Parts: sequence; structure tokens; C-alpha cells
Amino acid sequence: MPLSPLSRANTGDETTTSNGKHMGRLTDDPDFRATTYVVIDFETTTPAGHPAQPIEVAALVLRYGQNGWTRIGVSTSLIKPPPFAPVTSADTALKGLTPAMFEDAPAPVDVFGELDRNLTPGSPFLLVAQNASVEANIIHNQSEHCPALAHIDFLDTIPLAKKIVPGLPSYGLDTLLAHFSIPQPRDRHRAAADVEVTAQVFFHLIRAADEMPRYARLADLVNVAGRTAKSNMPVQDQLF
Repeated sequence: MPLSPLSRANTGDETTTSNGKHMGRLTDDPDFRATTYVVIDFETTTPAGHPAQPIEVAALVLRYGQNGWTRIGVSTSLIKPPPFAPVTSADTALKGLTPAMFEDAPAPVDVFGELDRNLTPGSPFLLVAQNASVEANIIHNQSEHCPALAHIDFLDTIPLAKKIVPGLPSYGLDTLLAHFSIPQPRDRHRAAADVEVTAQVFFHLIRAADEMPRYARLADLVNVAGRTAKSNMPVQDQLF
């Protein structure tokens, strides 16, 4: 399945994903409003002795403006796995993905390159992910195919949720969906479905943070839930 291009949302109800404009301090921050947020999710296989290999990706692009959250675009694609990391029966049982679905899937170089080309040079971006270390590692391992994407930092919904809604029994995606009364998607554990509900969790967290004086700026969110992209970290010989 080829990568679906990032397409601008149509006018109407589906373009606005909030319940109206939020007047809190955080969402009035110029940096918060100037940033484009890309909610991203990968599905992977994890072969013994190798890092996780991406087999599916979804990315949902969002901006916050006068009328709340607006969907700028969405992209989804299967990704052909390498021979040493085939889709297994366990992947089929959990995710509904079968080896036959990947016969004509594009290679990582094409998928990650297309994601890179969808980024606007010079614009501020943040990637948003649930347990962002997984996405961060995958993108870093593919950085030769997506140099711009590999330099975008993350907001991780797990540490953000721990600060904003403390005391939950866990901070896995299913627990957060239940806490915020977000319905379980039919295709849970597929990238497109998981990125949509991760975005819904993110909206709830931002709405709650908007009412908290300690979160007056985007920088305050980054301080508690930011993850620096590996490509932005100094290499060892630059430290001395």
C-alpha cells in the first residue's frame, strides 16, 4: 500500500478536533500556536538480535489556532520488512497484519523519504507519541532516509499524563483511553487507529494543562515530557 499523502482537511466539523477555542494560558502561548504537531505511531516486528523494524506508520498533522485543533493532514503506509524480520503469526493475531499484505508494500527508503518531504522547511515541528522512545529509535535508525524528520524532537504522552493526571494504575494507551472515556478503536494496534486515539489523549492532556498555571508555555510541556531526537544529541567526541 503506497503512502497516502498528507492532505489538507476539508472545511466542516471534521477539521476541528476540539470543542471550541481554549482561552487558557498554554494555548495562548505564541510558541505553542506556531508549532505544528505530528502525532506519529509505528507498528513493528522485533526479531531476535535486532532492533524493532517498522512495518506500518501513521502520522497525523495538527495545528492549534483560533478555533482550536485543526487537522492539517494524515498519512499512512505499510512498510516492507527486511527478510530477517518477517511478519509473524503473533503479528497477525495482535494487529491483523499478514505476510501477504506486504508483498507490494514500499521499502523504508520510500516511506521515510516521503514523510521527510511532507515537512515544511524552517517551520517548528514537534512529534507526539505514546512511549516516544520507540518512535525515536525507529526514526533514528532510518535517519539516512529522513534527515529532517530525524531532527524533530518529541513530546511523550506518558510522562505528560503522569504529571497532569497523577495516580493512574498505569499509563499505557488502553488505560489512558479508559480514563478519558475514549472508545477503543476497532483496529487497535494498527498505526492509523492508534495514532487517532493517541491524538485524542493528547487533546485531553492539553485541555487539562490549559487550566494549570504551571503550564503557561510550550516550554513547560517540553520540560516535563520532551524527548530530544537522537540526531540532535551531541556525539561523544564533541563533548570533550
